[in-house]
Amino acid sequence: MFLSTPTPTPALTPTPTPSASPASVLDPGVQDLLNMGAGLTKGCGDGGGVICDVVQTLVPVSWAAPVIASVIAIALIVTIAMVLRKVAHRLIERVVRRASSGRTSLAGRLRGNTAPPEGLDMIVAERRRQRAETMGSVLKSIASIIILGTAVLTVLDRLSVPIAPLLTSVGILGVAIGFGAQELVKDFIAGMFMLLEDQYGVGDVIDAGPAVGTVEAVTLRITRLRDIDGRVWYIRNGTITRVGNESQGWSRATVDVSVAYTSDVPAVRDLLKEVVGEVWDDPAFRAVIVEEPQVWGLEQISETAVIFRVSAKTLPAKQAEVAREIRIRVKAALDRADIPIAA
Repeated sequence: MFLSTPTPTPALTPTPTPSASPASVLDPGVQDLLNMGAGLTKGCGDGGGVICDVVQTLVPVSWAAPVIASVIAIALIVTIAMVLRKVAHRLIERVVRRASSGRTSLAGRLRGNTAPPEGLDMIVAERRRQRAETMGSVLKSIASIIILGTAVLTVLDRLSVPIAPLLTSVGILGVAIGFGAQELVKDFIAGMFMLLEDQYGVGDVIDAGPAVGTVEAVTLRITRLRDIDGRVWYIRNGTITRVGNESQGWSRATVDVSVAYTSDVPAVRDLLKEVVGEVWDDPAFRAVIVEEPQVWGLEQISETAVIFRVSAKTLPAKQAEVAREIRIRVKAALDRADIPIAA
């Protein structure tokens, strides 16, 4: 009887446990930060830039260098953007101050070499100041949008965020908003040109088509008018196709004097010249009349009357006041001279 020899059982070899890499030991949040830092600096070793080279020299830890370099780069971008924005605003303010303090005297041009009245120059200076400040505000907003928008795109690019899809989305959104807000854009563009061209300002009496009244406010979108009955009109700038300004630069007061047909024409003309000369020499009205009043002579002739016309250039919106004063003095002068007024 043969005894079988038992087959030896092979010894079990222990499976080696994989060693943990340094990256896997880190927290997942830290790992994401490291990945972002590596993307920020484009490798921070292969053409990473001056910041990367300096940070790698100063910071011995290899994983921290990209993060520090990226933070420094973003901080520099934001700082440069804010400095440029401040400089742009300073330049715009300087231009606005220079534009609002123009030394051209409109009254001097109207009255030649005589001393100009202060009233007209003050009105012109105030209109110029308001227009310059409004345009300065618009330019500041545009400069801020351009500079800060460029800074944001640069930071996103530094963060390795693809900005092409973002720009595409913004472009599509801009087109959609543009189609939906055509009237609003039209109002803003029309308002900017109205301010640049100084078509009218606060205090002017204008005929804007839908309404006639005194301008109380002018913005880039609307113009607010108050008519003679006290109603307030809000007119969109884009709907104003023509404007009649009754009080820009200077106004004209015209007075028609109707006397009997049998009156002595030369005597009446001389009397009217004397009256307007008194008004011109009156200190109370010299400040609002920019040119010596004139007697134009006979304006109309009828079977019962002859009509003389008197004209005077005045400050804006002061023509009614001057016309009333001339009528009062003409009436008194005709009564003293026993010259009948025709019906």
